[in-house]
Amino acid sequence: MLEYAPITVLSVSCFVEDHEALAHILYTYSWTIHRASTLAAATSVLASQPVSLVVGERDLPPHTWRDLLAEVDALPSRPLVIVTSHQADGYLWAEALNLGAYAVLAKPFDMAEVRRTLNIAAFNWRWKHISRS
Repeated sequence: MLEYAPITVLSVSCFVEDHEALAHILYTYSWTIHRASTLAAATSVLASQPVSLVVGERDLPPHTWRDLLAEVDALPSRPLVIVTSHQADGYLWAEALNLGAYAVLAKPFDMAEVRRTLNIAAFNWRWKHISRS
């Protein structure tokens, strides 16, 4: 049952190229991908439908990934949050994981790294949410 649970990804970034790169990397997957360019748009998607994974840019002016994480934390079926940044250094990794993010991805995206990270995150999300049903 775990492998058939649908995965929905919410890409949150003010950069169109982030959405396009993620869609290109995941084009062979049967996952649903939604796009949001602001925290308000992301909150609207999160309120209207279940989301498994949120791939969010570190900076969402005037907000940040921490604000996105706070929105996700309030959801009953909490998606896993993956933070993206051109400056994916040790400090960001430590802070993100300490505050509850699942992972950090460096930009520009590396196809193998993104697929590996999102596949493992999807498995973990399915295990946590679907196997308990």
